[in-house]
Formats: sequence, C-alpha cells, structure tokens
Amino acid sequence: MSDELDVEAMLERFRERSAAVRNRNLPPIGGDERKMFVEQAQNDFQDFAIIGDAQSTF
Repeated sequence: MSDELDVEAMLERFRERSAAVRNRNLPPIGGDERKMFVEQAQNDFQDFAIIGDAQSTF
C-alpha cells in the first residue's frame, strides 16, 4: 500500500458512488419506510456529488 494520497482516485470513487445512488432501484417498501429511503438516497447523492465534482489543488 502506498503512503501517497491519490486525490483524483478518491474523487473518481465519489463520482462512481453518486452515479450508483442515482441509478439505485427502490426496494419493495412503502409508506414511511419508502419516504425515509428516498430522502436518504437524495442526501447520499448530494454528498457524493459535491465531493465528486470538487477540484483538487495543493
């Protein structure tokens, strides 16, 4: 394992995570559980997309 920080690889992983959340299928749930699942998916997508869209500079 390298001791170097690969920021571009990290950003790419977050881009992949945001795409995965966006394309995630809804499980067969309804009511309040469905609402909570959808809200969590929206928050996950937003968090991953914000980091994935970042530009790194040192």
